[in-house]
Amino acid sequence: MTNIIAIIIQLLSGALGGYGAGSLLKKLSLGSTWNSIIGILGGGLGGQILGWLGIGTGDGGLDLSSIIGSILGGGVGGGVLLSIIGFIKSLLGKK
Repeated sequence: MTNIIAIIIQLLSGALGGYGAGSLLKKLSLGSTWNSIIGILGGGLGGQILGWLGIGTGDGGLDLSSIIGSILGGGVGGGVLLSIIGFIKSLLGKK
């Protein structure tokens, strides 16, 4: 049950990370809805990758370090994935 809560935290923080990255990097923004959707995907991926590496998520419980790790992993993952996809989109849009 605690793994589900960690995933939910990662997805929510990923949405915020994607939205924040889109707000800061206007040229890479895909619109607030797509920024959030891509952030959710990036948050899930970022949190899971950090979990596989054994960093950031602690033991998967509800202690403070696990929650902070999930928030950071999800937020950074969402921002990074949005930046990558926005950059690719901007390259494809140039003629």
